[in-house]
Amino acid sequence: MTRPLLVLNAARTPPRNWPLHEATACRAIEHAAAAALPPHALMARAGEAVARLALAVAPHAKTIEVWCGPGNNGGDGFVAATQLRAWGKDARLVLVGDPTHGPDDARHAWQLAHAAGVPVLDGLPQRVQADFAIDALLGLGIGRDLSGAMATSVQRLNDGTAPVLAVDVPTGLHSDTGAVLGTAVRATHTLSLLTLKPGLFTAHGRDHVGTVWFDDLVVPPAASDITLLGAELPRGLSAPRLHAHHKGSFGDVIVIGGDHGMVGAAVLAARAALAAGAGRVYLGVLAPTEPAWFDAAQPELMSRSAAQLLEPAMLQRATVVCGCGGGQAVRESLPAVLHHAGRLVLDADALNAVAGDRALAQALRARAARQRPTVITPHPLEAARLLGNESHAVQTGRLQAARALSDTMQCVVLLKGSGSIVAAPGHGSSINPTGDARLGTAGTGDVLAGWLGGLWASHADTTPAHTVVQAATWLHGAAVAHGPTASPLRASALIDAMVMARDALLSAPHLR
Repeated sequence: MTRPLLVLNAARTPPRNWPLHEATACRAIEHAAAAALPPHALMARAGEAVARLALAVAPHAKTIEVWCGPGNNGGDGFVAATQLRAWGKDARLVLVGDPTHGPDDARHAWQLAHAAGVPVLDGLPQRVQADFAIDALLGLGIGRDLSGAMATSVQRLNDGTAPVLAVDVPTGLHSDTGAVLGTAVRATHTLSLLTLKPGLFTAHGRDHVGTVWFDDLVVPPAASDITLLGAELPRGLSAPRLHAHHKGSFGDVIVIGGDHGMVGAAVLAARAALAAGAGRVYLGVLAPTEPAWFDAAQPELMSRSAAQLLEPAMLQRATVVCGCGGGQAVRESLPAVLHHAGRLVLDADALNAVAGDRALAQALRARAARQRPTVITPHPLEAARLLGNESHAVQTGRLQAARALSDTMQCVVLLKGSGSIVAAPGHGSSINPTGDARLGTAGTGDVLAGWLGGLWASHADTTPAHTVVQAATWLHGAAVAHGPTASPLRASALIDAMVMARDALLSAPHLR
């Protein structure tokens, strides 16, 4: 039976949001699906799906090694090898563990492979000695670093030159978090079966999965409070403006930041806010020697002293972006900003100030009770400071860290990094699939904060904060397709690239 597959890679993201499931939910879904089918039927579907994809991505491969572990992931590999051999391919098994001691489905699949005469290689090859390899060693739920023969197998798969198709999850990659458990397969393709897993799209996941394919195995999708962001949402916030709109229709943005030596960060944020669609953008530079700063390249920016912009009436009606390049000076502005800002985006040094001051942290939490929405945009180290732990703990549990921050601070959290996480109280979590390390340059976070502020200001009356954050984050990542192919994308060029990404989104035929 031929079924369409969802394919996700650097150039392609889903048109709509897609549910992601952590290991506990995956097991429950798998158990229910298997119980509704004849014995071994679900594994037969999974193994056939693996075999079909192997043929599709490596049609000219004559020899295929299927490296199988002792569990159900290995069982999928046994089915795939049996099917590939029936289709005329020279499929061979590499066993890591005793196939006679696995779960019932896997033992049954092994018996069928053995009866079909699928050859088994002696021991562990020094490296893949075939045209193509399938990683069916370990799947969901591993929670400790690999060791022994399993770790050796991963290294030998990685040492070979043959393309590798991982079954469900590359062995050694944590399916929930994207953390590498000692070592992990670097796959060319990953076929996620039954559900999509969060770890494929965040932390180290995107460096190990290659192109992600998804097959639901003809099982209806289950709801989840974790989603993979699609293109439909940012497209909806990029619609053309009505003729009767004017600058007052799109709100004001106030950018407060730019201490001595870091004025550029605030300027980048202000320029991005304009490009995102804000009606008016006010720039308040904190550097004491530059009370008002004129941007000759963007004379539309309205420069004011920080003192003028901290007037309660100014703050209350605006979307405030605070912290970009703020240094130590931003701390003095935060009490007024936290108390009066109508809508608030806190970034960079503003977050460091909140992390080091209990009174500021309490003022941030109090905004939610006063119906004053807030977005914070930490990178992992800033998130760790806010949570009082280490950045390694954040990176090995990015979803959990974002949720904890959202609950603790009672605001929308954008945890930046590979597979940025958006978490909001009462709205679940989402992972952004766009972007890559070309965004790893100074100032790109300031551009994101400013764009977010501008987009929020222009949709403040119609769109919840977490939706705006999701759209801005998706577009920020999508902009890399409109920059240099290999070299880093400078922050000053990122704004124009985001504009081009927005225009391309509006003209995308598959979203019309």
